[in-house]
Amino acid sequence: MRFSNTLASLITVSALIFAPLATAEVKSLEGLLQQVEQFQQQETEINQQRETQFKQNKQDQKKLLNKAKAELKAQQKIADELKASFDGNEKRLSDKEDQLRLRIGNLGEMFGVVRQVADDLNGTLHTSLTRAEKPTRAADLNKLSQAKELPNIQELQALWFTLQEEMTLTGQVSQFKAQVVQNDGREIEQLVTRIGAFNAINDQGYLRFDEETGRLISMARQPDQANFIGDFLESDGGEFHAIGLDPTRGALLGLVLSNPDLVGRIKQGALVGYIIIVLAIIGLLLAAWRLTSLFSVRKKVEAQIKNLDQPNDDNPLGRVLGTAKALENADQELETLELKIDEAILKEVPQLEKAQSMIKLFAAIAPLLGLLGTVTGMIATFQAITNFGTGDPKLMAGGISQALITTVLGLVAAIPLLLSHNLVSGQSKRLVQILDEQAAGLIATAMEARNTKDGSRQSGKE
Repeated sequence: MRFSNTLASLITVSALIFAPLATAEVKSLEGLLQQVEQFQQQETEINQQRETQFKQNKQDQKKLLNKAKAELKAQQKIADELKASFDGNEKRLSDKEDQLRLRIGNLGEMFGVVRQVADDLNGTLHTSLTRAEKPTRAADLNKLSQAKELPNIQELQALWFTLQEEMTLTGQVSQFKAQVVQNDGREIEQLVTRIGAFNAINDQGYLRFDEETGRLISMARQPDQANFIGDFLESDGGEFHAIGLDPTRGALLGLVLSNPDLVGRIKQGALVGYIIIVLAIIGLLLAAWRLTSLFSVRKKVEAQIKNLDQPNDDNPLGRVLGTAKALENADQELETLELKIDEAILKEVPQLEKAQSMIKLFAAIAPLLGLLGTVTGMIATFQAITNFGTGDPKLMAGGISQALITTVLGLVAAIPLLLSHNLVSGQSKRLVQILDEQAAGLIATAMEARNTKDGSRQSGKE
């Protein structure tokens, strides 16, 4: 039973293995065995064919290997020949260089001099103002400064001509047309006057030469010496006219742009500086208004002094006189008269001293605001030091400028405000003093009149 099961299992496995190759239906074990034998015979033939093909491929690979070895040997032979030729050429080149050095002699020193002169001249022309008039030169200085062979006669002559041309141009005053970059970025062709290698000018003022681009740029601000340019350009050559030159070839003009003007200084004060300026303007306007009013009142008071018998209500003295006259007509007591006159004067004092406290307050606040700007500027300076260190002083310049400018603005605002307050206070005190003097005179006149009246009454009784 066990043998039958094992045989059945083998038959089943064989059937599964050779099922794809079956071409006919198997109905018995003998047929299956015959079919298995056929399959084995076919597999053996296939393996023999594969072995035959492999052996043939092996022979082909061997032929290819032999061919590659032959090519490698040929290439190696060529490489040996090239190396021998290279070594021979190196030896001949070394011999030729020795012969060249012997034949050149002192020309080698001249070659070094030419390269050095060309390099120095190239740097000089790159920063020279004459490049704006002559952008191209006869000599190719870049080629000469980097040359590895001796220059020919034409190149030497061009180098000499370029040197001579630059020396001539630096000693001339010439006019030429060039593209000038305006402050808004536009380029306009203008007539430019070049004064040697120092400055370039036109009818608008001094021009700045940009070494990187080789262009002339109009300056946003001009130095004070720019006032001489008009007369210099209009001269016909027969007269001498003064002209300001920058011997540093643009460095001083650059400082003119870097140094801020009055508006730039004010901007450095930032918000505190603007507040100080506003307070100073308001205070000075108040002072001007009060001085004008007090001068007008003073003229009216002086006119009233000349005519005390006819009081006028358009001035403080006239109103005080009117009050005193009304009280005299009412036959008031002297004490009442004195009190009423004092009351009338006290009513006039606030109008005479109007806005003085505001002017004085502004004069006191301005230095304090300057001190505030100084503190905030120093805070900004220390903050810059904390963030970036002390390696670059320009980083601290903004805070220091604000600290100093606000202090200056505070003092500049306080000084005229104090003077204005003193003038306004002096004028008002002068008018109040006049009112007090006239009031005292009125009281004295009233007392004298009362005493005279009382004396006449006593005489009549006697």
